[in-house]
Amino acid sequence: MEKLVQKKKPGGLFDTLKTVFWAIVIALLVRTFAYEPFNIPSGSMIPTLLVGDYLFVSKYSYGYSKHSLPFSLPLIPGRIFATQPKRGDVIVFKLPADPSQDYIKRVIGLPGDTVQVKQGRLYINNKIVERERIEDYILTDGNGQAIAVPQYLETLPGGKVHRILEIFGDKGPADNTEPYTVPDGHYFMMGDNRDNSADSRAFPARYRFVPFENLVGRAEFLFYSKDSSQPIYDLGSIRFDRLFKGVN
Repeated sequence: MEKLVQKKKPGGLFDTLKTVFWAIVIALLVRTFAYEPFNIPSGSMIPTLLVGDYLFVSKYSYGYSKHSLPFSLPLIPGRIFATQPKRGDVIVFKLPADPSQDYIKRVIGLPGDTVQVKQGRLYINNKIVERERIEDYILTDGNGQAIAVPQYLETLPGGKVHRILEIFGDKGPADNTEPYTVPDGHYFMMGDNRDNSADSRAFPARYRFVPFENLVGRAEFLFYSKDSSQPIYDLGSIRFDRLFKGVN
């Protein structure tokens, strides 16, 4: 009688673990060298970015440093494949005083620039930055009340146009600063919500200038957006008009 030999069935626990392992490896490679997701927890970049926005940051835009790696592993000296940011780019960076914290702001000052705010107006290299008043922005305050906030179109040197808010008009807590000259290899950052942003100006300074090495990547586009004050199951609070919207 012919002996029957039972073949092993493909799959099993080992194959499952192998699949999970390679999926994790691929995800880490994508997050490290291509795109990394971030979410917006504060209102410092309103109206460009809202609390509850989720976006992808391109890790390759400015090259790679140790802060491109998980846990900022010190495996990359300095920055490799470096490309300089442009004025007006919205960038995620590691806080110089505490690299475990990620911040997102707009590049206002490049190396060698002198940046100053006088009576609410931004000056770069002693020239006033043009702005145009547009319709008020309707902002919801901490009590759930809708308030109309002055909104402007600001045109940076080089032609980048973006919206800014001035909650306190031109009399905010950082609307008068000394002139700051940006050192080589550093950048001066500001939030678009000018009166509610801890940035490179005269707020209690957690940082003044951001080293090139600390840049994580450029904000590219939103992939999800939801009113974070509403329950997670409330589909009506998803901001469908913001999905896949570009940032820069």
